[in-house]
Amino acid sequence: MATLDQNIVERIEASIKLDKEKPDLGNVNMEKAMELIRDVGAVLLDVRPPAKVSGENAEEAGIPSAYYTPYTEFTEYCDILPQDKTAPILVACLKGWFANRIMGYLEALGYENVYVLGANIEDLIAAHKAHTS
Repeated sequence: MATLDQNIVERIEASIKLDKEKPDLGNVNMEKAMELIRDVGAVLLDVRPPAKVSGENAEEAGIPSAYYTPYTEFTEYCDILPQDKTAPILVACLKGWFANRIMGYLEALGYENVYVLGANIEDLIAAHKAHTS
């Protein structure tokens, strides 16, 4: 069996340690997600593949610091990621499947404060619109 690159193993270990310090290992509910966006200024990544977007994506909906970065094209959007690896990032999709993968990628890239919305991003968009109207 091939051995994993020690640097990668160390990054994964560091990410797991950071996740253990977060409530629910970084999975957040709607209230915490809104707090991260409004009060902390978290970057929101809407990572739904294009076929899974009905209506507006989070960026089109005007959510502050939101970007539409489809899972299937994620590497094309790495230039929009914060330079500060400690900046909070919230990743969201419909059921969390793609968001959890992106969370792992971001942590492998060295980001320390990555969270996943444990709810449907369409509900977050609706809550944002209700809050701002």
